[in-house]
Amino acid sequence: MGYWDLPEGTDCVQKTWITTKLSTALGLVGSAYHIVAFQPDSALAALQRTTNTTVTMATMGAIFGMVTCLSAQAREAPDDPLNYFIGGCASGIFLGARMQLSVLYYRAAVTSVHWNLHHFLYTTRSPRL
Repeated sequence: MGYWDLPEGTDCVQKTWITTKLSTALGLVGSAYHIVAFQPDSALAALQRTTNTTVTMATMGAIFGMVTCLSAQAREAPDDPLNYFIGGCASGIFLGARMQLSVLYYRAAVTSVHWNLHHFLYTTRSPRL
């Protein structure tokens, strides 16, 4: 079952589980590329780097999935793109706090607003190049 198979604002645990699995996989792939590009000194350093990146990405996915679903329930507007903006800001805040970079708070908010203004999340037509 996919993320879009469930109605918005329902079954928050299942939606959170799906986003967590996806972001964990992306964290593992990103870690693999990072280890290939920047060779660590030891196997332990590679394991620490992989674990750090993967856990961070998995946590961001869980935060995004849960906050998006809960905001859809709380606002009683399940199809509103603002729910994704709120979820993106929440996960961006976590990443900024984790990396101790306040600039990421701003970037997460700007990116979410840009996506919502250009309807990247809900477009049904082919993209124009």
